Amino acid sequence: WSSAGRFHHGQSQLHRFLNTLGGYVSGLGDYSYGASGVLLQHVVGRADDLMADATTWESVAEHTELFVAFGGVSEKNSAVGPGGVGRHTTREAITRARRRGCEFVSISPIADDTFAEAGAQWLSPRPGTDTALMLALAYVLECENLVDREFLRTRCVGYPEFARYVRGDADGVPKSPEWAAGVCELTVDTIVALARRMARSRTLINVSWSLQRQQHGEQTVWAGLTLAAMLGQIGLPGGGFQHGYGSTSDIGLPRRVASPPALPQGKNLAPSAIPVARIADALLHPGSEIDYNGSTIRLPEIDLIYWVGGNPFHHHQDLARLRQAFRKPSTVVVHEQFWTSTARHADVVLPATMSIERDDFGAGRNDPDFFPMPALTRPAGSARDDYAIFWALAERLGVGESFSEGRSVLEWLEHLYTGWRGRLAEMGCAVPTFEEFWTSERIAIPVPDPGQVLLSAFRENPDAAPVPTSSGRIEIFSDTIASFGYDDCPGHPVWRRPQEWPEPGEQYPLLLISNQPRTRLHSQLDVGETSVRSKIGGREPARMHPADAAARGLEAGDIIRIVNARGSCLAGLITTETMRPGIVQLSTGAWYDPDPADPSFCRHGNPNVLTPDVPSSRLSQATTAQHAAVEVEKWTGPVPELVVD
Repeated sequence: WSSAGRFHHGQSQLHRFLNTLGGYVSGLGDYSYGASGVLLQHVVGRADDLMADATTWESVAEHTELFVAFGGVSEKNSAVGPGGVGRHTTREAITRARRRGCEFVSISPIADDTFAEAGAQWLSPRPGTDTALMLALAYVLECENLVDREFLRTRCVGYPEFARYVRGDADGVPKSPEWAAGVCELTVDTIVALARRMARSRTLINVSWSLQRQQHGEQTVWAGLTLAAMLGQIGLPGGGFQHGYGSTSDIGLPRRVASPPALPQGKNLAPSAIPVARIADALLHPGSEIDYNGSTIRLPEIDLIYWVGGNPFHHHQDLARLRQAFRKPSTVVVHEQFWTSTARHADVVLPATMSIERDDFGAGRNDPDFFPMPALTRPAGSARDDYAIFWALAERLGVGESFSEGRSVLEWLEHLYTGWRGRLAEMGCAVPTFEEFWTSERIAIPVPDPGQVLLSAFRENPDAAPVPTSSGRIEIFSDTIASFGYDDCPGHPVWRRPQEWPEPGEQYPLLLISNQPRTRLHSQLDVGETSVRSKIGGREPARMHPADAAARGLEAGDIIRIVNARGSCLAGLITTETMRPGIVQLSTGAWYDPDPADPSFCRHGNPNVLTPDVPSSRLSQATTAQHAAVEVEKWTGPVPELVVD
């Protein structure tokens, strides 16, 4: 996410530099979809392939009759994508689908978490219970014989085991609408009616990335896939399953014939790797062991951190703990354009250029628009691009030629483009020369199938086009996952109550939802005009239902303190009936501004002083940044001055 440019992509530059030196502690998974990224490879295929091959928005607009969105279809997230967005198409597709008669159901604690053009029915189950709702929907489909048993028999494995669990044969608890109503706080009639609508419609089930960024996050994705398999519509135009419509702009675009060229990163010769969300654990407890995806990982001793193109003090959890962890290595080096929270916690900060100060080319992930990015201005001050910084360091370390291969930035761009053009020519796809490309506005990367439908070939002939699982089928029950013996992620979808489960009368009776912001991308440009305009008293805005605010003597515009046992932060209050009662919504990305005397207190409004640094499960060890139990009170003291500017 650090740059629209593909050559000056911060992580790629860093990995190439470290690999030239011999290697580094590498990361497993990511913060975006860490839980589902591990799960999906066992049950239907790699997450990246599933999303690149997603049924297109064009197919949705033409064929979908019922779009069930667990976690909504966020307008703000649909406007961004890794590497940028060439054209914004989601709104137009949703509008077309709605005009044709497609019905949308948004299942989220936030009413405005779906495009207004969708005219969506809003269902608001208790957060953390989406899997329980899915199990109850499955119960109705199974007990009313609304499932496609032929699809389950020929293209899936493990449905009988799952059905026994749903009926209650396995544990004595039928996952009925009556059971789910008590857990989800929806009515029985609502659950039954939705199941029957799904069965009689061309239904697409979408699960947002947000739902797997919580404890037991794998289960919601797996249960959503299982629901789609029960309906038997996977592989049909406008039907089936998807993970991430509305989470990023590229999902729903047809796969390109090839990705754009990028800087080769080399090979990491170091055998050490950790799940990315376990960075604080590794720094604080080197030598300890964790389970991960069927293996045991011994956390390495890390004495140097080199961070480029990211901001862990934005997206990691329990920031007071992370701050303590960052004191363990002897050296922390950061490349930055701004005085971010991560830069403030570094020993060495090297000023890096922005995208407009360097020559590059770019394309969004899965985006067919490929565009030149000539520099618009000279670097400010002593800033250098990441490539120049690493080349200079590599020269001092005696590996300059291995890192740079003697090429300037423009020489690299032409070299990479020319090789890429040759590979496309071998595939029968013609693109302009580099000179023609560099002076153009953009070119189009060819798209083989503009109307692609996820898993259509598998549906047509599962033996000729099996999914890349151990069985070649969609695994509703996975022998592989079951063999790991994880009680928090058994062999088929289950519901487990999360630890962050606030109740009325408890010390922390509200649930914090830490979602993505409307006015910036993650934490980027938080000090910019657009982001600052959204603040209240200089603090990040937090939204609550008016009834929750009134019960605490709060009014819109108040400066509030959100608190739990891990920490606290200030925020500016917005009251709105678009929030489910019992919820506080505070977006991520406000630059962490800790009180010098208490690093668990953020004066600005970063929710990750409140979120728990615990894994989704032993399977994925992924982040659980989405939810935290909290209380809210009015801030009555002097409002402290901010220093993050």
